[in-house]
Amino acid sequence: MNAPSRPIAYLCLALSMALVGSYVALSKPLAAALPVFLLAWMRFGIGGLAMVHWLKKPADEPPLTPQVRRLLFLESFLGNFLFTLCMIYGVSLTSAVSAGVIMATIPAAVAVMSWLFLRERVAPRTWVAVACAVAGVALLSLSKSELPANAGHALDGKNTPNLVWLGQLLLVGAVVCEAAYSVIGKKLTGAIGPKRITSLINLWGFALSTPLGLYMAWGFDFAAVGWNTWLLLVFYALAACMWTVWLWMTGLKAVPAAQSGIFTVLLPVSAALVGVLVLGESFSGLQLLAFGIALASVLLATLPTRAALRVGLRVDSSHK
Repeated sequence: MNAPSRPIAYLCLALSMALVGSYVALSKPLAAALPVFLLAWMRFGIGGLAMVHWLKKPADEPPLTPQVRRLLFLESFLGNFLFTLCMIYGVSLTSAVSAGVIMATIPAAVAVMSWLFLRERVAPRTWVAVACAVAGVALLSLSKSELPANAGHALDGKNTPNLVWLGQLLLVGAVVCEAAYSVIGKKLTGAIGPKRITSLINLWGFALSTPLGLYMAWGFDFAAVGWNTWLLLVFYALAACMWTVWLWMTGLKAVPAAQSGIFTVLLPVSAALVGVLVLGESFSGLQLLAFGIALASVLLATLPTRAALRVGLRVDSSHK
């Protein structure tokens, strides 16, 4: 598969993160109805069944090298398995405020890791976009009216003050995992196609979650789960395992990893919009300001530079 044009790649990245935000917001009933490891196991299983035909090696694809095999494992282990555990248990030991502020650093982490490991040159405007993304998402997380109440729960029961530091450390780990997911994904798209990447990392995710998934399934009462929860599980599995990964990997074929990290701001923005439009939550003026700053970061990262415009004008004039 050839690399898409820049506008199509931007659209794929934006749709991927917007879809992630939407299913995160809508997956609250799933987390309440199913144990975490059972939910993860069934998610990977349903996703695997839906894209089993993507596992077949295309005729024009070179054999997988040992390095590519290691990267596929790391992509699934860090981006799927470990990220989910760090995020869920990190929030349980701290608060939604802490999670929002710490996760706001994902664009900056992606930019730094791209510079360190991929040797990408990060343009000054991209750094400004990263700063806007971090500020926008942090402001959004701090502006939510329900968060101060949630913050108190971080100190109840098992969430003693002595464990808050561990929760914050786990959330930082989730940020590193998500940044590594973008950087490793960029390397993988140079070797194999988005569909194969999506199916192979899902297969690894299924293998990693199977032992604990089977353990949780052994005594679980599946009959007590309502049909609407099963429908939501199917949507969650297809969105999380198939659609979002394929869109992200397709976009990465044409966009530097550092620049792609800016699009992660659409995750909390989408989640908040779903909360308002579907779950009946309300907007505040501060949240609208946060949205504006976050979306400005995407515009900064994607608008063509003057140099690119000059190149485009030269190409157009040569065709006339």
